[in-house]
Amino acid sequence: MSKPAKTEAELIAMARAELKAHVDGPDGFGISIVRDGDSWEFRADADQATRDKAGFPESVAMLVQIGDHLSKQYDVKG
Repeated sequence: MSKPAKTEAELIAMARAELKAHVDGPDGFGISIVRDGDSWEFRADADQATRDKAGFPESVAMLVQIGDHLSKQYDVKG
């Protein structure tokens, strides 16, 4: 049975909403999706100033957990 598909923008919006609910970290970093065959995961990208802010490592760790959770529920459209 296949999983429902979401666009990259929808998945990233879901990740940002979950991050805001669970971690008090910086907002100024990019989130992208990296695909590998049938699987995918989130990647965070930020400039050094954002990486140095309090909560950034925790935000990245939470993003990995969120991506693991969402990738089991959804495929990426396209």
